[in-house]
Amino acid sequence: MMSHFALPLPSGTLIVDALDFIVHGRLSTDGTPIGGPGQLWEFGRVHLELAFGALLVASLIAVPLGLVLGHYRKGEVVAIAASNVGRAVPSLALIALFVAFLGTGFLNVGLALVLLAIPPILTGTYVGVAAVDREIVDAARGQGLTEFQIVRQVELPLALASVFGGLRTSAVNVVATATIAPLAGVLTLGDLIISSSVYGDAGRLGGSIVVALLAVLTELGFAAAQRAATPKGLRSSHRSRRRSPAPPVLTSTTTSRSTP
Repeated sequence: MMSHFALPLPSGTLIVDALDFIVHGRLSTDGTPIGGPGQLWEFGRVHLELAFGALLVASLIAVPLGLVLGHYRKGEVVAIAASNVGRAVPSLALIALFVAFLGTGFLNVGLALVLLAIPPILTGTYVGVAAVDREIVDAARGQGLTEFQIVRQVELPLALASVFGGLRTSAVNVVATATIAPLAGVLTLGDLIISSSVYGDAGRLGGSIVVALLAVLTELGFAAAQRAATPKGLRSSHRSRRRSPAPPVLTSTTTSRSTP
């Protein structure tokens, strides 16, 4: 049974108008050119600078912290707390809090996105390093490697897939959240969606399409980077585990019958 609260899908004409808004642009009610590759590129450039600038700063903070905590196995509480906070705090509320106390502008919105991006990166880095076999670490330590060398040469390469998993999650989050940056005075692609009185329904749908494509491309790009960062031996062993049948389970009855 169809719900009475289902949102209507955009009509074919509106979709055509949105695509035309993206490709060619149009004139607003006061005769100002809006849309088109030129304006979309300008908004998209600011959007990417804001999102990936925040991702870079968050990585510089979270990756070293996750490496240290994972190496010494003393940061599980911190990693779990960061993960829970990242899920619990709405991005809009975080940006509103920063705007209320620090004001609007590129830097303040960027700081809010940094806080949004840190938890997945920190959690992914910690989990990846903490999952490294202790026997491998002890063997490296027995060969005379320092703690820093163990982290850099042993634990980090084995944890790269998990680190990139956290980066992948954070990247998609910040790219999507940068859409609401115009509420804090930073004109990103979200301005096409928020300022519907200026760009109309075609501009709002066109902006939504561009943001969705940008998020998908970000997801695919970091997924490829995550796969490339995974050592070939781990990838091949993972495939063999998926393809090989599960080993038979030895029950107590079977064991007792096979015992002479």
